[in-house]
Amino acid sequence: MDVFISHAQADLPLAQFLHRHLSQEGLSAYLATVSMAPGEKWRQVILDNLRSSTWVICLASRAACESHWVMQEMGVAIGANKKLVPIVWDVAPHELPGWMREYQAVNLGGANQEEARAAIDRISETIKSEKQKGVVILGMVIAGLMVFGR
Repeated sequence: MDVFISHAQADLPLAQFLHRHLSQEGLSAYLATVSMAPGEKWRQVILDNLRSSTWVICLASRAACESHWVMQEMGVAIGANKKLVPIVWDVAPHELPGWMREYQAVNLGGANQEEARAAIDRISETIKSEKQKGVVILGMVIAGLMVFGR
């Protein structure tokens, strides 16, 4: 899983937009309301997908910062050393919980739709670039093993 999207229920429309955009960019993105099959034990499935992701995007609105579940997901993300990107719009980055302020936030406060889309494009490009670096490194490791295995 490339990206896990954490959000408060109030921010579901933005989370769905973000999920669609990342998926259209060729990234595997997990959003519980879209990705989870009916009848799954939601708590464990969500945590498993969070743990298997490389990146975590937190829609860090006021509602999210007050959500015990979002804060639990962020604790798991930080504990698992995930690459974390808070996205803010109705709070300033300096108003985030102390531990979340350590991560460079993407501030959509006051952004129009075009500016917000450009910011999300930059996030997806960063994730794709990091993913590609990992593939290149893995290829080099495998090539090295093949050379030394002869």
